[in-house]
Amino acid sequence: MTLRRFAGLGALLSLIMPGLAMAEEAAAPVLNSGDTAWMMTSTALVLFMTIPGLALFYGGMVRSKNVLSVMMQCFAITGLISLLWVIYGYSMAFDTTGMEQGVVNFNSFVGGLSKAFLHGVTPASMTSATALFPEAVFVTFQMTFAIITPALIVGAFAERMKFSAMLIFMGIWFTVVYAPIAHMVWSGNGGLLWDWGVLDFAGGTVVHINAGVAGLVSCLVLGKRKGYPNTPMAPHNLGYTLMGAAMLWIGWFGFNAGSAAAANGTAGMAMLVTQIATAAAAMGWMLAEWLTHGKPSALGIASGVVAGLVAITPAAGTVGPMGAVVIGLLAGVICYFCATSLKRKLGYDDSLDAFGVHGIGGIVGAILTGVFAAPALGGFGTVTDIAAQVWIQVKGVGFTVIYTAIATFVILKVLDAIMGLRINEEEEAVGLDLAQHNERGYNM
Repeated sequence: MTLRRFAGLGALLSLIMPGLAMAEEAAAPVLNSGDTAWMMTSTALVLFMTIPGLALFYGGMVRSKNVLSVMMQCFAITGLISLLWVIYGYSMAFDTTGMEQGVVNFNSFVGGLSKAFLHGVTPASMTSATALFPEAVFVTFQMTFAIITPALIVGAFAERMKFSAMLIFMGIWFTVVYAPIAHMVWSGNGGLLWDWGVLDFAGGTVVHINAGVAGLVSCLVLGKRKGYPNTPMAPHNLGYTLMGAAMLWIGWFGFNAGSAAAANGTAGMAMLVTQIATAAAAMGWMLAEWLTHGKPSALGIASGVVAGLVAITPAAGTVGPMGAVVIGLLAGVICYFCATSLKRKLGYDDSLDAFGVHGIGGIVGAILTGVFAAPALGGFGTVTDIAAQVWIQVKGVGFTVIYTAIATFVILKVLDAIMGLRINEEEEAVGLDLAQHNERGYNM
């Protein structure tokens, strides 16, 4: 009898164990090769936006004696932020330890360090229990956002900051400003701006308002370029700028459609509205300039392209095609007047219009997201009370502007007192290419 019982138990276990194994296998997250391929492609596209896209876009707009300095800054920032991201930046931005929805604590503002040095990130780890692509891909995708944000600031102080000061400033700014803002907006339940209900699909606040405001503060602290605004400082190679703008336009599909984190309908719609808003902004800027000055310019349409890309970024996952048209047109016109008339009136020297395009474009897009995300206006969000959502968006914009402005100002003033921020007049006359790097962009 005993032997028979054991035999029966063994038979029963032989039937149960495969079922248990199958259930365990089914519960484990299963990698989706299509989503993974799309996210890897999007990651490459976003990196392409900085090098070579932004490097060429900015490089063409400066004077020939400074072209290498701007490109060098973009490349150096790419290297620096990549390293800081894996050491502690990813953890500060996306570690959710200690977070609870509706509870405001330290971790509502910044993540912990449990993911420092990418602890726990393996080839098998997914971004969540239900993720369809590897966490390593998510880490790299978000790294490219962290890279381009400080690189955008370069446009505001181009042609006058020391290279050494720039590197230290960017490292501190990334730590004190970028990582906390990214955490507050994107980390999920318990994040301050997330819990407020701020809609920012791909970086209107995190990337563009953040960088634009930091750029404005930077150019104010450093002061104007020698001779500005009386000395002509025309772009030396608009061909570079147009090529850079084209690369940004193409790369932005990874920026916006990739933020869906899957190859799905949201990604498809994000791609469509990105194209529509960019085209509308390019036309809006061009027509505003044409009517104001009598002729449309290549620099103008390139700037309009970027303004449209910036404005649709926070809205890309929730607005419909017609909402994208309105956002793009308004961004093109408003950014044009802010980068020209407003800048001249206030007298600040935002060299390459980082604030006029990214700061203002980000603000326009962030606020209008609250309007056109509503299904009543053709959107695909969950907005039922437009006025209430617009107020939430305004609060998010206001918080980002104030936090970024104060933190950036303090960082710059401390660095200026310790090591100095600006090159001297002789170096500025020679140009940063020779003064800071002992090279020329053009040898003739």
